[in-house]
Amino acid sequence: MSMRTHVTAVVRSCFATLRQIRSVRRSLPRHALLTLVRALVVSKVDYCNSVLAGVSRQLQDRLQSVLNAAARLVFSARRSEHITPLLQELHWLKVPQRIRFRLCVLAYRCLHGMAPSYLAESLHLTSEIDTHRRLRSADTTTLVVLSTDHCTLGDRAFPVASARALNSLPSSVRNASSLMSFRRNLKTVLFRSSFSD
Repeated sequence: MSMRTHVTAVVRSCFATLRQIRSVRRSLPRHALLTLVRALVVSKVDYCNSVLAGVSRQLQDRLQSVLNAAARLVFSARRSEHITPLLQELHWLKVPQRIRFRLCVLAYRCLHGMAPSYLAESLHLTSEIDTHRRLRSADTTTLVVLSTDHCTLGDRAFPVASARALNSLPSSVRNASSLMSFRRNLKTVLFRSSFSD
């Protein structure tokens, strides 16, 4: 369950696509180039990336190298140039925050009846548990974090990883009135944490 094979395939496919885009970049205005990169490369990095919760830093760095190369391609930047200003200008989250973003959005959908029932049934608000009803946390939108036997595989399970990701957000974000405002506020919070270090 290391996801190494999956990440290797995604990285290989993305770099092959970037090479093809690079061959025609001089013929494209920047907005068209950015659209191509988002549609053909960034979308592959983001596709079902919530299953990558808890993967090793090494695998996350390999995926981040794809985003870095894509940003450099968009701005025609050299490899020696610092990548942070480019990612900030594109307003792209780094890979760990992209994974958290997907987990939190999926958890929000589960809580508001916008996700498949088999996922929604795996999440529970602390207010729904009898033993938690007298606690202060019972009045919030925090989720129950299940205890796990295995700190690697168990912690990566959707009910555990998504509950931890959602609980780590400020209550003002968790209590958003709509999915659109939740996504907007969530990205703002994660963008700050992406570039704070």
